[in-house]
Amino acid sequence: MGEKLKKLRSDKRIALNEVSRVTRIRVEYLQCLEDGKYDELPADVYVRGFLKSYGDFLGVDDQQLVRLFEKEKGIKKNLEKSKNPKKIDTKKKSLNISAFIFTPKKIILFFVAILVLGAFFYLYHEAGSLTDTPRLIILSPESNSQIDGNSVSLEGKTDKDAQIFVNDQAVLVDDEGKFRENISLQQGINVIRVKAVNKFQKETGENVTVQAKYADDSAVAMSDNPAAENMTDQNAPSRESDAVQIELTVDPGPVWVSVEADGNLVFSGTVLAGAVQKFSAHDKITIGSGQANATFVKLNGEDRGALGKEKGAIKGVVFAKN
Repeated sequence: MGEKLKKLRSDKRIALNEVSRVTRIRVEYLQCLEDGKYDELPADVYVRGFLKSYGDFLGVDDQQLVRLFEKEKGIKKNLEKSKNPKKIDTKKKSLNISAFIFTPKKIILFFVAILVLGAFFYLYHEAGSLTDTPRLIILSPESNSQIDGNSVSLEGKTDKDAQIFVNDQAVLVDDEGKFRENISLQQGINVIRVKAVNKFQKETGENVTVQAKYADDSAVAMSDNPAAENMTDQNAPSRESDAVQIELTVDPGPVWVSVEADGNLVFSGTVLAGAVQKFSAHDKITIGSGQANATFVKLNGEDRGALGKEKGAIKGVVFAKN
């Protein structure tokens, strides 16, 4: 088509400038039409207008020119595709793949972001710990319950880094936050005050009310020691034949106390003020206390006073039949 237009114009000895002046088509567009440089022309709708004006100027059928233009443009496009069949697809694929390439810079930024997020969550957790109180769960005994005996086992859970105080006495907490303590009880209503304190000195408290019901002349205090619980009739003397009988009280309380009867641990826990604990053995009773001057003993009904004169712990105080 381009060669045909150029030949018609040359035969009539008309310059491109003259065609441009009459048709109002820019010279460069006329040159592209004659040279077949269709990819440098504007949209097809404008090219069809150019061909109509140019055809009218040269006196040829403009519709035929349009058909020749579309045909030649289609042939040229197919030739380009056959020469570079994967050119367009390769560009698209390369763009998509490049977006997922991990460069050293991206890897470093990824780990930096992870560290920043980790630091943020750590600070958030620590800030929450500053304001949060430690948890405190009392598993047993239930509050407002009745106990048939002069002691009870207090069990519960708290946070791993928290401390437990029972009636202001520190209690051991294991690595899982569990605690267990034997508590001696006085006849009637007992209030056990339990307090959990974390490392930020935030605390949670709970009171457990227990009513103890037991005979005043009870002999041997119960314990969790299997050796004490499974004493046979031969090894567990009756009150009439006991060689050693101890009556133990504390004032002021509470006080942590441990008691061994004939080498068997029969009590280890906290004794509340006002509670009376009685123990008996064949040969000897060994007592340890967290407060020597606040722990008082009667041996076979005779008042022996405090375990010691000094304030502080004492161990291995022996009371024997001789």
